[in-house]
Amino acid sequence: MGMLDGKVAIVTGAARGTGEATARLFVEEGAKVVLADIRDDLGEGVARELGDGAYYVHLDVTSETDWRRAVEETIARFGFLNVLVNNAGILLLAAIPDTALAEFERVVRVNQIGTFLGIKAVVGPMQEAGAGAIVNVSSVDGLSAKNGLIAYASSKWAVRGMTRVAALELGKFGIRVNAVCPEAGSAEMIAPYVPPGVDVEQVIAHGQPHLAPQKTRSSREKMDDIARFVAFLASDASASCTGGDFPIDGGNTAGKVVRGAPGA
Repeated sequence: MGMLDGKVAIVTGAARGTGEATARLFVEEGAKVVLADIRDDLGEGVARELGDGAYYVHLDVTSETDWRRAVEETIARFGFLNVLVNNAGILLLAAIPDTALAEFERVVRVNQIGTFLGIKAVVGPMQEAGAGAIVNVSSVDGLSAKNGLIAYASSKWAVRGMTRVAALELGKFGIRVNAVCPEAGSAEMIAPYVPPGVDVEQVIAHGQPHLAPQKTRSSREKMDDIARFVAFLASDASASCTGGDFPIDGGNTAGKVVRGAPGA
């Protein structure tokens, strides 16, 4: 038996990256999964690979109409819905003076409002199912901050706040709501900001400096780590977890190593 037997999940941003890794693991662990994305060709291809336990829907997470249709199609195909993974997100790297209002708003619409609409869309179906689990993908940048991330960090801090409010409001329905805060992003998300000729994998390899073995692991392996934690939070094994923020960051938010001090 898989740890997600009896679960029916929607995973957003599932055509590639962390969402794809999560959808693949969910099916492997016994869940029925609706892969949702705007990259239809990629998403449909992944769903075909995964077989009868998977189905693809086009979903623009900023659209209430799309959310309504995605939930309806999930229930029509698999009978009910009791897991949502709000993974879809976009990155913007720019200094504050160089960040246009339209760019800021676009990041907020996808990362923050998309998460809000997803939570709102599944409350009724999860009540009907008798319980549910929502996992929101925040970021290590929703726990701390870096320069150049005014829009992205704002949206990911907001995701953590929404997670806690939703956990408090929805617990009475048996719905648990948690957030994961990864450091490792998909190579595709980071690539547009890497200078020409620089290997994206090498950039990612140095993103978790406090664990030496992480430097030799691929971005895909680190995304699989995130998927496993998401699966745990979606499963009944995490029945006592709600309203939590769970860093999957190789120690980045633990603090910093002071060179020359004892223990360095």
